[in-house]
Amino acid sequence: MTDDAKAAQTPDVSLAKSSRFVAASGFVVEAVTATSVRGHAELGEDHHTPWGVVHGGVYTSIVESAASIGASHAVADRGEFAVGVHNATDFLRPSTGARVVVEASALYQGRTQQLWEVIITDSASGKQISRGQLRLQNVPLPSDGE
Repeated sequence: MTDDAKAAQTPDVSLAKSSRFVAASGFVVEAVTATSVRGHAELGEDHHTPWGVVHGGVYTSIVESAASIGASHAVADRGEFAVGVHNATDFLRPSTGARVVVEASALYQGRTQQLWEVIITDSASGKQISRGQLRLQNVPLPSDGE
């Protein structure tokens, strides 16, 4: 497949084009390859629990988004995309908000499944806030009629 053809079937993963749910996480994609995704998010009061710390669901959503984007990019030339089937996200320390760096990398990429790791780090302190693994299933892209 040519680079132009691959680009034509690769969806726009910018924050402006994401769903309201994904946009609410604040995850901004900076770079995507078939084996890695890099980005960041500005987390703050809009992401808080009633106790004033960033909700773990925000980290879980970022893990799911980053790994799904990379895994789908990896199989796009086969007319497939990847859907998460198991998300295991650990919350390592609480945060009231920070600019976080998101780094996702493929641990395993097979014909039908992939496993990705995502690490979320406070950019100011360099400390990991959360990390997760997402197992994904490679499935055919839906046809226009579905």
